[in-house]
Parts: sequence; structure tokens; C-alpha cells
Amino acid sequence: MAESRVPRKLRLWEALALSVGLMGPTLAMGLNGPGVAATVGKAVPLVFVLGLVGVALVGYGFWRLTQHFNHAGSVYALAGATIGPRAGFFGGIALLGTYLFFLTCTLAATAVFSQAFLQALGIEDGGPWIVIALVAAVGATVVNGRDTRITARTLLIIEGIGIAAMLVLAAVIVGSAGDGAGGSAGSGGSTGLDLSTFTTGGTGFGTIMTATVFAFLSWAGFEACASLGEETADPKRNIPRALVGSVLLTGALYIVMMFAETIGFGTDQAGVDAFANAESPLSVLSSRYIGTWFALVVAFTAVASAFASALSSSAAAARMLLALSRDGFGPRVLSRVDPATGSPRVALVVVAVVAFVLDAAVWAGGVSAFDAYYWFATLGVLCILVAYGTAGVGVIAFTFSGRSAIRRWEAVLPTAGIAYLLFVFFQQSTGQEAPYSFFPWIAAAWCLLGVVVILARPGLARRIGERLTAELTGQAAGETTGERTGADGEAARVEHQR
Repeated sequence: MAESRVPRKLRLWEALALSVGLMGPTLAMGLNGPGVAATVGKAVPLVFVLGLVGVALVGYGFWRLTQHFNHAGSVYALAGATIGPRAGFFGGIALLGTYLFFLTCTLAATAVFSQAFLQALGIEDGGPWIVIALVAAVGATVVNGRDTRITARTLLIIEGIGIAAMLVLAAVIVGSAGDGAGGSAGSGGSTGLDLSTFTTGGTGFGTIMTATVFAFLSWAGFEACASLGEETADPKRNIPRALVGSVLLTGALYIVMMFAETIGFGTDQAGVDAFANAESPLSVLSSRYIGTWFALVVAFTAVASAFASALSSSAAAARMLLALSRDGFGPRVLSRVDPATGSPRVALVVVAVVAFVLDAAVWAGGVSAFDAYYWFATLGVLCILVAYGTAGVGVIAFTFSGRSAIRRWEAVLPTAGIAYLLFVFFQQSTGQEAPYSFFPWIAAAWCLLGVVVILARPGLARRIGERLTAELTGQAAGETTGERTGADGEAARVEHQR
């Protein structure tokens, strides 16, 4: 047991950094806007407002459950403690797939943006993209193999620079539009500060809701900080706060940036078309409103943000693998942590090798880094929808179990969240052309691996249940002896008495 436990040393902002790093807001703002614009025209900001509501409903379950349970396995423990060990293992396998696929796609994304940055500098041949992916995989493993606080601070610096650059761009665009100097990149005519972007603008509500799927993808990974529950000081206080902070802070950023990008291109038809067809909207707007030098800055921050996402994905995947292996799924060596740094170094190496091999396999088949990014990102999103849904069922079960002080009417929120997840899954799984039409089947096969393992090894479920009961009961005991105070402490005492 001792070899798989580390001191609680991370602070609130350090836990929050992992979630923000995995979401990669610079990447999200550079990639997800054009698809929305192509679907809903100038109503892009409205779509992200609605997307924030959907994510908040999903995030509610994590917020509530992490007030009671914290574990390196995230959904694995949250569902295991509320629905049962079999459901926990199923959710854990789904989330492990998410983090592995996200690591694979962000290694490819690092290659995409690195080659684009080199081309902007006049270097046309950046070499095979798989080499850059390998360098990124090694770099992520080395950084994550050091003290966890170093990882958190690295993520904070990288994403902080990217966010700062985006906000500067947004301020310039909004200021120019307010002065009448902005406008359509397609027609050159000024459209100004058009607040009608927060209305449907004649677009059907069904189309608007369909477009929220693109927005939802921008928040994928917001729950990553839950995997640091065993390493964060006062986790029942700080992990829920980090979850709320990651959703709300990035939500505000996304809405501001989508408004700036929309009015930056212009809200007339020419501007909407230019936005929808832009391969790198942030670079285009940087060149237009500030200058080529700032476009290079933005291009570099995109490289750094892609690496930060790989760093976060590696950290989260390794901790999920540690949690599963600690309870009997996989070699015991995967559950070891370095006594000096507290990092699961063996698990880090394993997840890096798996992700690189997946990238190498598609590269050998002639797949571009850009396509590899979208392929594995789609697989990761499909898996995370399953994991999120499992957590949502868990909080509903916990609400009605009599073991919590959660008011029963609150079950409406996770129920609405599950409905939204089903909608997103349906949109992601239907009407797709090959190879995307195959991805729901691949994701389903991965998730069903958890079911197969449980059926083939019934003793594993019993060991998981015993282990989780021992670990989480210890947390509850500590909670009732003074870990929490005020309203949270009263809720804990009520739960303990029941």
C-alpha cells in the first residue's frame, strides 16, 4: 500500500492546472470555431453559452461526488463507491481509453502545430511528423516523472501565456470593432460590435443544439483534476473547487474569444464564410489586427498548448493505470510511485509507449498528423461520454441511497446532463463517413473490455470492492473527525450517522 501512496502536497491552483492543460483552451479556440460557424453562421457565441450549460450539468456530478470521494482513479472510484465495483471498473476502463486516445491525438497535434510554426518561419520541410510526436512523448514522460508540482507549474506557464495572447487579440479586435475599424475579413466592410451573435439570428434551435457538440468538445477533460485527489491537500474542498473553476474559467474565455473571432471576421455573410473556411482563425486574425509577428507568437503558443495537453493526458492516463493496477488489473509494478517525486514513473512510460505506437501505426499507413489528431480525438471523446454518463448515474444513485445529504430534487441536474450526453453521442455516431463511421464501434469495443474482464475474472470485482471500501471508508472516517468544517462538515456528519 505504501508504495502507491504519496503525500498530499498540491494546492487548488495546481490541481486546476491539470484540467485546464488537458482541455487546451488555445487549441480549442484555434480549432473549434470554424465548424460551428459553418453550421450556425454568426451565432457562434450563443452556441458556446449553451455548451457551457450542458457541460455544467455534466460537471455537477463530479462536483458533488468529489465532495465525498477522492481517488487517483477518478470515475473508477466515483462510480465504484456509488453504483458498485463492476460499474466503477467499466467507467474506469472508459476513462483510461479517453486519456490514452487524448495522449495519442495531442502528440499528433504537437506535430501539426510544430510543422506549421516551422513553415511560418520559412522552414518548409519539418521532417516526418512521427519524429516530433516521439520527442513530445519523451518530453511529457520526463516532465511528468518529476515532482507533480513541476508538471502543474509547467502547465500553468504554458497555458497562461497562450491565454494571455488570446486575450490581447480579443481586446484589440473588440476595440477595433468598437471604433468602427474592424469588420469582415471577406468583404472589408465594418460590422462592429454585433451583439446579435448571442441570438439565433434566424437559425433553427435544433441546428443550434447540434452545433453545441462542437462546443462540448472544447471542455473534454475538465474532470482531469479529479485524478489528483490523492495528491491534493484538503481534496474534498480543493478538487470540487478546481472542477468548478476549470469549467467556469474556460467557459468565460471561450465565450469571449468566440465573440471576438466572430466579429473579427465580420458578421455579414462574407465574414461568416471566411470564419467557417479558416484553417487557423487565430493566426488569420492576429495578422489582420496586430501583425505577422503576433501571428508567429500565436502559432508558437499553439505548439506549447498542444504539448501541455499531451502533458496533462499523460499524467491523467498514468494515474488511472496506477489505480486500476493497484486493485489487481495489470502488473503490480504499474502501481508503484517514485518515493522521491511521488510520480507513477512506470505507468508514465507505459502510456507514452502505447500512445506513440498508435501514432506510429497510422503514420506508417500514410495518415497525416492532422488526420491522426482528429481520428484519436474522436475516439477519446466517444469514450469520455461513456465515462461521464457513468459518473452521472453514480451521483443519482448516491443521491437516493440515503448515504448522502444531497437533496433529492438535485437529481434533475445529472439526469439532464445524461440526456445531453446521449444527444452528443448520437450526433457523434450517426451520419459519419468512413473512417469516422467505424470509431463508435472501436470506442464501444474498448469500453466493453471492462465488461469482458469483469465476467472473465469475477474475483477482480470483489477485490476492487474491498479495496475501494477500505480506501474510501478511510476518507469518510477522516472527514468525520474534522477534515471539513461548516456546511460540508455538517453534511459529512449527517452522512456518517446514516
